[in-house]
Amino acid sequence: MTPSSASSTATHAQARRWRNETPCSRTLGDRKRFANVRVDNAQHRWQAQKRYYVLQLSNLDPKAFAGCSIVSRLYCTPKAMWKLGWFLRDFLYDPELLSQDQIDERALRGLVGVVKISHTVMNGISLVSFDGFAPASEWDELATAIRVPPVSNGKGSRTEGASR
Repeated sequence: MTPSSASSTATHAQARRWRNETPCSRTLGDRKRFANVRVDNAQHRWQAQKRYYVLQLSNLDPKAFAGCSIVSRLYCTPKAMWKLGWFLRDFLYDPELLSQDQIDERALRGLVGVVKISHTVMNGISLVSFDGFAPASEWDELATAIRVPPVSNGKGSRTEGASR
């Protein structure tokens, strides 16, 4: 392949990627955002010495991201248990199971609440972090208190989006 055909192929691949981009695949850079979500799946896992739950959440609001999945971890280490407890309380997990320090993965499915997420890049990999939680009943108040950024079509410049 000649250098000119290689760059032409790369350009076509970029154009194809932008055309096929969905609201789910578009990132908001390092901006933090709130989302009204539903728990679709939860799995308890181990990594070296750390236990964690992998949570798969479906966006309910904002509408620009409705139906998109958010996948991240909530760690169960002694230092991180406060965050897991915060998530369980705000998503209205069964108080009886919570008082007995029991987490039933099946009981997590279908829970609804608000999550504050951020994107970080580590070693070239984009990761989603859960920065905060709130009950679903607070979504309307949170949604009006923050400006939900519009979903770009992938054609604007980066500086254009940053100046808004």
